[in-house]
Amino acid sequence: MNIRENIKIAFISIKTNLLRSLLTMLGIIIGVGSVIAVITIGTGGRDYIVNMIKEMGGSTAISVVVNRNKATVSDYITEEDIKAIKNNLDDVDYISPVVMSIGAIQAGEKSGIGMGIGTNVDIEAILGQSCVHGRLFNYQEYLAGRNVAVIDAGSAYMLYGKENVVGESIDYTFEGKTVSFKIIGVMSFMSAMGGDAQEMFEQMQPYMESGQAMGGAMLLIPSTVATSLLGTGERYDSLYLKSRDDSLLESIGEAAVNILYARHNNSDREIYTATNLATFIDLLDKVITVFTLFIASVGAISLVVGGIGVMNIMLVTVTERTREIGIRKALGAKTKTIMLQFLTEAVIICLTGGLLGLALGTGLAAMVSMIMDVPLSVKFSTVLIAVGFSSAIGIFFGLYPAKRAAEMPPIEALRVQ
Repeated sequence: MNIRENIKIAFISIKTNLLRSLLTMLGIIIGVGSVIAVITIGTGGRDYIVNMIKEMGGSTAISVVVNRNKATVSDYITEEDIKAIKNNLDDVDYISPVVMSIGAIQAGEKSGIGMGIGTNVDIEAILGQSCVHGRLFNYQEYLAGRNVAVIDAGSAYMLYGKENVVGESIDYTFEGKTVSFKIIGVMSFMSAMGGDAQEMFEQMQPYMESGQAMGGAMLLIPSTVATSLLGTGERYDSLYLKSRDDSLLESIGEAAVNILYARHNNSDREIYTATNLATFIDLLDKVITVFTLFIASVGAISLVVGGIGVMNIMLVTVTERTREIGIRKALGAKTKTIMLQFLTEAVIICLTGGLLGLALGTGLAAMVSMIMDVPLSVKFSTVLIAVGFSSAIGIFFGLYPAKRAAEMPPIEALRVQ
């Protein structure tokens, strides 16, 4: 008997006991469906988050941070340090200090909390973001310490009810010092993270009107202005470097740290640390992958339960068809032929359940992806997992019933009424 005839007989047997076969497949369907859904959603979410960080320049940037617990005033990074790094490291395309402060903002009648991010003209390239309206401050404005700012699009909606607020003024107060900034640009940080600034504003507006939430602003300002607000002079505790070749980031970071140690003569105190931002992407990738596989493995337990169900039903099938087995063996059917027939039936039951589970899991993943606004990512490897796993379950749990049927003595089988 060839494979085609075995498959034909298996489908006839399944059709004859259709309800029983479907109930047997249920464990396989649920197991495969849950594993496929979890892997597909996890893969799509991982790719979405990782790509978002890469689009914001996270894969080609490295940070150098000052250890505040060990540093004295003379250890902090200066403008001269930045120039020295830029002049001595040819592979550094962009370098920018970052100074952050949190204060109060006032825009017309709207007030709230503001975050001032002091930086220089290279920040646009490091972030991988351009202004959607207006422009970033130029080098002359940066050197002169002009009170100009680039506002986040979401902040613009919350404070002014519109996105294009170029030309508007906003007051920023930090530790009693108030500076009035002219907004010269709008940058959409939300779009870089896959969101929509206007949609966020519409969701927040009822809470703001009821007083449950206040307005806020994220402002990019010249670091020369930010340091004057902080009263630190032109000294920074962190800076970011970017290269066109991310394979050079580690060496660039080490070289920048060595330049700082040489200029400040403090190499004995471990003041500076270089951190490759790409390592966070790799770490995030691994964490999400491990978490996804862990949940998928929990779902795979139902596959084992489903496999036991297949073994049980195949044992029942062997018992029901004992006389048929005896007749076939009496007519000369080989042990291997009988075994292959029942093994084929077990595999087909599991494989059909696996394909139905694949359809169920993909459908659930598509629904969740649509709700969460995350791209659907069904990979070929996922399909192979569904087909391979279900086939393996069929072979493993169908082997014993098939072996039992094949080894049945024909005389005893023929005696069964």
